Amino acid sequence: MTSEQAKEQAIKNFKSGMNCAQAVSTVFAESLGVEKSFMQKIAQPFGGGMCRMREVCGCVSGMMLALGLFKGSDSDSKEAKDEVYAIGQKLAKEFENANGSIVCGELLGIKKGSPVSEARTNEYYKKRPCGELCGIAAEIFQKYLDSAK
Repeated sequence: MTSEQAKEQAIKNFKSGMNCAQAVSTVFAESLGVEKSFMQKIAQPFGGGMCRMREVCGCVSGMMLALGLFKGSDSDSKEAKDEVYAIGQKLAKEFENANGSIVCGELLGIKKGSPVSEARTNEYYKKRPCGELCGIAAEIFQKYLDSAK
């Protein structure tokens, strides 16, 4: 998959009703060895900056979930953790450089979240940059995958 295809798929996923973390992580699920439905389940709590608390952007969390599948280890070794953390920090920094932050509330210009979700209408999509942010995150992660092969 090209980085442009990854971007387009993530945007499409978000517009289909997935949250930001799901929209990004499911782009890579099957190529990294898990079912898309499994990834949707595991990524669900990371939407809206973790359960709509507007903390770390779900797009970034989606990249980190994919990174865990690609490079994560079941080892307790410090070296294995340090390697994944370094890559994750680089990916997050790239997202931050492109968007000004990795914090959901800052990206949306809102403080804390609400436990009630908004209906996904055309107006919703017009006022939220989330679809585009999903695309950017997927593009960043696909470029990382391409460079790591």
